[in-house]
Amino acid sequence: MKTSLRLLILVAVTVLAADQVTKYLAVSRLTNALDGREGLARVTGYFTEQNLDNHPLPEDGKFTVTRPYRFIEDYWHFRYVENPGAAWGMFASLPEGARRIFFHVVSVVALGFIFTMYRRTEPDQRMVRVALALITGGALGNFMDRLLRGYVIDFIDWHWRNQPGMRWPTFNVADAAICVGVAFMLLDSLKVRRPDPVPASLAESPNP
Repeated sequence: MKTSLRLLILVAVTVLAADQVTKYLAVSRLTNALDGREGLARVTGYFTEQNLDNHPLPEDGKFTVTRPYRFIEDYWHFRYVENPGAAWGMFASLPEGARRIFFHVVSVVALGFIFTMYRRTEPDQRMVRVALALITGGALGNFMDRLLRGYVIDFIDWHWRNQPGMRWPTFNVADAAICVGVAFMLLDSLKVRRPDPVPASLAESPNP
């Protein structure tokens, strides 16, 4: 069990770190929220600034979001978005106090459920363990956002030539890890399970 828990911790912490680092880069490169800060102050600013609209900068009067960075023109942009709801913006219209409590409770329950599932896996279910670890890291990444800010930072914008209905909802590394984890679990569920071999002593015993 200790070895399996090390896998869970290693993968989950790696996803959490990658998620927060890329969100920091999104805030620093796609907004002016950290302008005027240097070194460690930029990092602390990332964790302490709560909302671009509600915390004005003295020199500007207001934080602003820059134009999207076109990584692959017409297909893949980096665009800063604050998502107070769930996937596809669900529950974003709930009052802020109720929304925060709702997502905090849901996140804690979900993490507890995932951990329970992980402990019940068998040693040969390596893909399932990796999948659950990825989901755990992704859930922790978005949960940290909600604890610090009350919303989730999204910045990966996939679309097809800006055609209506051909844009995937903006997402982040945590969301990607969750999706990959779910895909791994689906792939594992499609694997053909071979029956356990019959012990030789039973196979060779004569029929009564």
